[in-house]
Amino acid sequence: MELERVQQIASLSKCMDTIPTDYIRSENEQPAVTTFHGVVLEVPVIDLSDPDEGKIVGLISEASREWGIFQVVNHGIPDEVVRKLQQVGKEFFELPLEEKELVAKIPGSQNIEGYGTRLQKEVEGKKGWVDHLFHIIWPPSAINYRFWPKNPPSYRETSEDYAKRLRGVADKMFEYLSKGLGLEPSEMKDGMGGEDLIYMMKINYYPPCPRPDLALGVVAHTDMSGLTILVPNEVPGLQVFKDDYWYDVKYIPNALIVHIGDQIQILSNGKYKSVFHRTTVNKEMTRMSWPVFLEPPPEQEIGPIPKLVNEENPPKFKTKKFKDYAYCKLNKLPQ
Repeated sequence: MELERVQQIASLSKCMDTIPTDYIRSENEQPAVTTFHGVVLEVPVIDLSDPDEGKIVGLISEASREWGIFQVVNHGIPDEVVRKLQQVGKEFFELPLEEKELVAKIPGSQNIEGYGTRLQKEVEGKKGWVDHLFHIIWPPSAINYRFWPKNPPSYRETSEDYAKRLRGVADKMFEYLSKGLGLEPSEMKDGMGGEDLIYMMKINYYPPCPRPDLALGVVAHTDMSGLTILVPNEVPGLQVFKDDYWYDVKYIPNALIVHIGDQIQILSNGKYKSVFHRTTVNKEMTRMSWPVFLEPPPEQEIGPIPKLVNEENPPKFKTKKFKDYAYCKLNKLPQ
């Protein structure tokens, strides 16, 4: 068992105006110093109910080239399904520590599934102000229920319902991204592993932090997935790096936030951009988010789609197995 969960540290720090030094970022990372204040970034918001599919394809393609991130509304997942997902996640993190530890990550395992605090090699030994729960929600052959909480009792049913509905949204995203590059509708998903695509859900739990000016929830990064589709709660905290500044992303009720990840950037030969982002924390309120990372299966080889490569556009990335890419990324090794 990892020594201290951030949730425990937060409850001990509540009465003090201080946090352990492990969580204090160097000045060039501190949110108070590096955030462009007074501007909330208007990340593109795309209405998926628009009858003009060509318009949707154009907007998604443009957002993926310029920003690497967009929000979608009228996506077809009922608000009630999202509300239940948020509810069971919140209930899990409010359980006593001993109960959460029943689904803890296995120490020393290469597998990231389970309840935990530390995810990857930390730069300068600094830690993120966040606890998390990771587990695969699709396909059934890849699911290990050992890492799914038994409590609250409706956790499994709720997560499975969300997974089923999310697959419809994800398939549409891949289709639009393919068409935006002049490809056949199925090519982007096929490049990611087709029906073997893995849906890895993570619940991020950022407890209140006495010094949100000094700490970060998750350090600046791009996602190693192909796509990430995220549900936030109403407490803002997502920041995107654009034009040399960090900006807060506006919270839009019932929207899904879509991140372009590294594998789509590779498949598109750099036409779509993997978004550089981080999360800040709040002094008074708990922030939570539910990203689902759409990842190729471990043995899938990912490289630029051949149709997008020619003499004028030589391949910008190596082709390699996703498991090898993930190993390098988590251990901060060159790709």
